[in-house]
Amino acid sequence: MTGTVYVFARAPRLGTVKRRLAAGIGPLAALQFYRATLAQTLRRLARDKRFRTVLVLTPPDARGPWRQGLPSVPQGCGDLGARMQRTLARNRHAIVVGSDIPGLRADDVACAFKLLRRADAVFGPAQDGGYYLVGFGPRRTPHPFARVRWSSEHALSDTLANFSTRRVALIRTLRDVDCVNDLRAITRPR
Repeated sequence: MTGTVYVFARAPRLGTVKRRLAAGIGPLAALQFYRATLAQTLRRLARDKRFRTVLVLTPPDARGPWRQGLPSVPQGCGDLGARMQRTLARNRHAIVVGSDIPGLRADDVACAFKLLRRADAVFGPAQDGGYYLVGFGPRRTPHPFARVRWSSEHALSDTLANFSTRRVALIRTLRDVDCVNDLRAITRPR
């Protein structure tokens, strides 16, 4: 099974990315963090031959070397759930990841695809109660993202409630970086 991993990304422009993080560290520092994390994510995933990597962009006509020559599709309109559902419908085995997870590795995506051989859906839980990765196999629930409270500690549990009759697998928990406290947590010496 060869699948496609879709990386949801916003064009890295000052004042348009990581707004909650920018409130704590300033828009320029937030842009620098986003650019670095996006570049790292794309490098890690694009060079892996176990799956295909595609950008899911907003705005759809965004250009620049940061795209690293990857193919792209537009995110389109609607809330996050509508955009992810539309994207995941493009392939029988598809995964969506965010672009703000510094710890994401190609092995996480490969593990998720492996789990999709037995499960109908796979999730990568985030420490804040959301998720950084979601993947579907061919057997899907019709409304996977109904009634999800996005950007809250309930996002994963709300989504899992839509999969009560499906086989679900989880991969390792990671931290996404939404605010200054998240950034401090990943940069704190251990």
